[in-house]
Amino acid sequence: MADAGGWSTIESDEGVFTSLIETLGVQDIQFEELISLDADTIRSLGHVYGVIFLFKWTREAAGARAEAPIDGSYDTTATENNVFFAAQTIQNACGTQAILSVILNHDNPPAPLPAISLGSELSSFKDFTTGFPPELRGEALSNSEAIRSAHNTFARASPFADETARPQDEENAADVYHFIAYTSVNGTLYELDGLQPHPISHGPCDNTSFPETVIEVLRKRIARYPPEETHFNLMAVVRDPRIQAKEIGDVETLEREERKRAAWQWENTLRRWNFVGFIGEMMKGVVGMKEGQDTEGKAYTEWIDAAKKETRKKLEMRR
Repeated sequence: MADAGGWSTIESDEGVFTSLIETLGVQDIQFEELISLDADTIRSLGHVYGVIFLFKWTREAAGARAEAPIDGSYDTTATENNVFFAAQTIQNACGTQAILSVILNHDNPPAPLPAISLGSELSSFKDFTTGFPPELRGEALSNSEAIRSAHNTFARASPFADETARPQDEENAADVYHFIAYTSVNGTLYELDGLQPHPISHGPCDNTSFPETVIEVLRKRIARYPPEETHFNLMAVVRDPRIQAKEIGDVETLEREERKRAAWQWENTLRRWNFVGFIGEMMKGVVGMKEGQDTEGKAYTEWIDAAKKETRKKLEMRR
């Protein structure tokens, strides 16, 4: 795991993101992975507050810190008009930062979107940072013990690597992935990327036109990559579907969502657990048993050779 002062990497996973915001006190919000890039899929999810986009970061594709973005235009007055936007000042926090870029912009949305209940922690954070410039908001986010602790709760346990380390040189830049948010605020579709100096406006957009507008923007962005590049992930931030299921008596949907939640809880438990010690002790026991059964050493050697052969076979099948 990362040291106590760092931010660990977390997975782009609907169960992780949902549990993360619930840990911070947000209620009735869920993340849904989008496996097709079309407006009807987004519309079928009901109340959608925005989307989180994960992509392989390259300087050319991102247009980072350029005088003008490749698509859209910088809105230098967005934060003055109550758009929450924070600059990314630390590594590995871009996933949580993208999530908050959607959540914190919809605690008082226009109808028919229900307001997001932020909870006391995020409400206090938003109130405290009201009026801050993006850089200072980013510093406040990076120094928030509550947000960092909730974020790190969902990091994979690893005794072998410092998860706060991230390649900075151009040679390794192709291995860096980045999260950004797209959401409609004040009648405008905004791209909220903490590596950019300002929110990026993609033109007029309301809740009704959001699915078509954001899909068009995403398709243009993905088109800048080589055809063989497939490392993208898209999450929608939606109203918890269990709420409507209860209101209309949709038992099937309610049961399906409850099963999904139970699976997420189990998967998140496994993510937090470090199995290295258990595996090590188990291997010691197996080897000790084999050595005890084999007084001449031949069976033990054959067992090792058979395991190597099976491993090579599996690797060849994967290739």
